[in-house]
Amino acid sequence: MTESALQAQAENDVAAPAAAEQPQPLFNILPLDPKLLRAVADSGYTGMTPIQAKAIPIVLAGRDVMGAAQTGTGKTAAFTLPLLQKMLRHENASMSPARHPVRALVLAPTRELADQVANNVKTYAKHTQLRSTVVFGGIDMKPQTLVLKGGVEVLIATPGRLLDHIEAKNAILNHVEYVVLDEADRMLDIGFLPDLQRILSYLPKERQTLLFSATFSPEIRRLANSYLQDPVLVEVARPNATATNVEQRFYATTDDDKRRVILHLIKTRGLTQSLVFVNSKLGCARLARSFERDGLRTQALHGDKSQDERLKALAAFKAGEVDLLVATDVAARGLDIADLPAVFNFDVPYNAEDYVHRIGRTGRAGASGLAVTLVTRDDTRLVADIEKLIKKKIEVEAIELDDERMRRPPRRRPDDEASEVPAEPGNDTASRQAAERVIERAADRSSDRAPDRAPGRTYERSPERARRSSPPADPFFDRPYEPTCTEAAASWEKAAVVPIAGAAPVARGPLSHNIRPKKKVASLLGGS
Repeated sequence: MTESALQAQAENDVAAPAAAEQPQPLFNILPLDPKLLRAVADSGYTGMTPIQAKAIPIVLAGRDVMGAAQTGTGKTAAFTLPLLQKMLRHENASMSPARHPVRALVLAPTRELADQVANNVKTYAKHTQLRSTVVFGGIDMKPQTLVLKGGVEVLIATPGRLLDHIEAKNAILNHVEYVVLDEADRMLDIGFLPDLQRILSYLPKERQTLLFSATFSPEIRRLANSYLQDPVLVEVARPNATATNVEQRFYATTDDDKRRVILHLIKTRGLTQSLVFVNSKLGCARLARSFERDGLRTQALHGDKSQDERLKALAAFKAGEVDLLVATDVAARGLDIADLPAVFNFDVPYNAEDYVHRIGRTGRAGASGLAVTLVTRDDTRLVADIEKLIKKKIEVEAIELDDERMRRPPRRRPDDEASEVPAEPGNDTASRQAAERVIERAADRSSDRAPDRAPGRTYERSPERARRSSPPADPFFDRPYEPTCTEAAASWEKAAVVPIAGAAPVARGPLSHNIRPKKKVASLLGGS
């Protein structure tokens, strides 16, 4: 290593503790309205996070921003507060919908994230006259339509439901001045890109666009540059970095032992609540039922559930009424769950970026957290992708489990059940006798299966053992087959006798003229 490199490293080592000891800047140093500062103080925030301190002044200056920061660092407030500040010039108390057009549009990839952003916007704007609402799928459109018709300044939406309201003429976006793509990497993914392009076509060309996410791949960066005008890149950490206050563990296991590993860690570490991520909706529902049978209060959260069920499950988990929340990646983006101690990756995510978002559900707002990933032999490539993304060597550890498997009790015969006397609680004699009978029956079965035999001798089965092993006899089924010898003619070949008045009965041939008589094979071949 060169002398200059050593000097630079020494400077960084000295500057790191100084940066850690530097106090957070306060919100009151920003040019924000007292109404917004009072709302921030009511929320319990005094100092700004690094992404807020860097992004808010740039947004207030009117520049397009691409903000990248670790999960749980306050990215929502980094774009909400400056946008509300800039829209205060349009604040009015008029009841006319025309005085409240949509001026800020926030797009989120999932319903849960959209609902969370809407709650934050209402919290920061509660002392102002600015209106806001959220629209997403899974629920009835009529209540959303009534609110949109009444006029709102801030609209938070998912792409699909927003397009439904645009086509129904419920949402007019001609006056939009600010557009925010929250979790922009997923919004610019190929699945959302067609809907996003349609939405942006309805917006004015002159607008301010903000992109915020925890992960930005090079492809997403190039695609985002086509939607932004001279953007400013704001990064407060290494790209795609995970939170430093989250303890990351990778354990080698098998598919059959994954659930036992989670139960073992919950017990040994004393975890009160945990979030378990899986890759499929069907696996999510099955795993939730398995944990429910283990005695844990469990809820499932996936895309096949209705929006009302998803919101109720999430609210119950946040309120502490649920011990385990088993979820797919719908819960991996932006959800803010206070004091969540642990996150388990039951399945290694297919996309490495999803790993960063999953473990970001714990260790939020400076708290510590635990992230455990269960790795099987088939997950080697996926773990290598995560290692490449976070630029950190991953050590897969072995974990020892106690032999807590539930063994199936021995099968009982009807005669055993009839002779068994149930043991009552507190009756030691009956319990001891029942245990002795079970041991004796097991010894009898083992002696029947593997008797001691001397070489060169012939043994005959005992009558009792022969009676048990031979099937019961049935005289009807044991009788050999006896074919029936009946040469009676078919009913349609019998001649019908038609009585005629004053004369003897006359045979008129077959029963029906529609049925042809059966021809003898011998006559067809020239025989008699």
